[in-house]
Amino acid sequence: MSTVEGAGQRDEGEYGRAAKRLKTEERETEAEEREEGEEELEEGEDSDSGSLPGNGESAVDNRARWSASQYGVGRRDNGEDSHRISPSPVVHVRGLCEAVVEADLIDALEKFGPICYVMMMPFKRQALVEFTAVESADRCVSCGAKEPVYIAGQQAYFNYSTSKRITRPTNADNPNSGNKVLLLSIQNPLYPITTDVLYTVCNPIGSVLRIVIFKRNGIQAMVEFESVQCAQKAKAALNGADIYAGCCTLKIEYARPTRLNVIKNDNESWDYTKPYLVRRGPPCPLLPLPGNSRYKLTSVDVPDMVSYPLPQSSSSYSGHAPSSVAMVSGLHPSKMNCTRIFNLFCLYGNIEKVKFMKSVPGTALVEMGDEYAVDRAITHLNSIKVFGKRLNVCVSKQHAVIPSQVFELEDGSSSYKDFAMTRNNRFSSAGQASKNIIQPPSAVLHYYNLLCVFWQLCTEHDVPGFVKFKMFDAKPSSKTISGLLEFDSKTEAVEVLTVLNHYQIRIPNGSNPYTLKLCFSTSSHL
Repeated sequence: MSTVEGAGQRDEGEYGRAAKRLKTEERETEAEEREEGEEELEEGEDSDSGSLPGNGESAVDNRARWSASQYGVGRRDNGEDSHRISPSPVVHVRGLCEAVVEADLIDALEKFGPICYVMMMPFKRQALVEFTAVESADRCVSCGAKEPVYIAGQQAYFNYSTSKRITRPTNADNPNSGNKVLLLSIQNPLYPITTDVLYTVCNPIGSVLRIVIFKRNGIQAMVEFESVQCAQKAKAALNGADIYAGCCTLKIEYARPTRLNVIKNDNESWDYTKPYLVRRGPPCPLLPLPGNSRYKLTSVDVPDMVSYPLPQSSSSYSGHAPSSVAMVSGLHPSKMNCTRIFNLFCLYGNIEKVKFMKSVPGTALVEMGDEYAVDRAITHLNSIKVFGKRLNVCVSKQHAVIPSQVFELEDGSSSYKDFAMTRNNRFSSAGQASKNIIQPPSAVLHYYNLLCVFWQLCTEHDVPGFVKFKMFDAKPSSKTISGLLEFDSKTEAVEVLTVLNHYQIRIPNGSNPYTLKLCFSTSSHL
């Protein structure tokens, strides 16, 4: 365990301060939101389909106008007329394939001029590339308008960004600063991330000295390399890459600390220069490297794309015996029931059954789709406050929920409910699960299928109202709207989601009700 206390259990010390600085992710989100006017609906996604696109606000059709009309190209792929965006040294790239990493962009675009910064947006299959001079960006956009430019074997599309400079997360994010420590944010962490996993991913690129994993803002890690050059190479090779196929995507920046201090070797911290440090807890079995990677990078300096096969058998994680049942205590006796537990926990995996324990008031068992869903629920929901009470979420010794000793809760509902057949489970298929970007609770909710009655719903159900909102552009034929709602605090957003997620909205003369769908947004504020 390091001075981070594993999962960020205390605020003091070098890593505690570093974890607080991770809020600079907000600035990245702002940079991405400034580009929303340039995004278009992901291929195959339909904002009117009735399925929630995870937390992916980019799935909303913002009707982007991609052009380089000054170069003779005045229409988008779909034939719509385009408009001119003023030249900028920052180029917005879209149409990237899923396997693209930072190194691919640099390899394909540095022929237009020196590149000083790249920001990957892997779930959107987009990126921002900042050239040192606007003339280089001119050449990139001009060439892309005249002839196809391929990145990792797939044609990409270019336009000037509305930003003149990409917002850097920290002042330390400068490869010339001599920093050999990288900050890794693992997005959509569907499977366990341990020091063994990160070492296997990073060490083939550059010698790794130390790793610390913490779970304050989702799952993040700091990796210290032997040299600045190793860190630079690793960032280029892995930024935007999937650790496991289709999930656990790496977003990498330079960290502020220049050295890590590890005091024990285990699943969450490791000093590879001190093999004698005691390992505590069972090791997490490491999945084998694939025989054939999905895509081989063009650079000769980096190995094959890191992408592991999905696990086929149970494994232990974080010292818990594997189980698909979570035990949740600290539940408000009159405000929590089976449905509300489902509304909150379904963001992290399918829910099979929920049962309140008669012998232990305020405690429930939640049977989920697999033990990885339980791990995700523990990572993101343990210790959060709901209705003034702090939840304790842990792995249960039970391996299934048995519907025995059913009784009536204080609100009159049943203490047991089976959710196996509900259509509101969001991980029922691979395609559906891929749209669920796993996010920790935040003060901003993404809503879908709302009919301009949200404030009224908040009043009727005695939950806090939002303080800001943002509505995404909808298709003319759309009957519903989607967007973002900001609340005064994370706790308020959690309570609103717990109560109103999957609320049935009926409209006069309507054949079927609309199901309001909520999830935590990738945005931290509006």
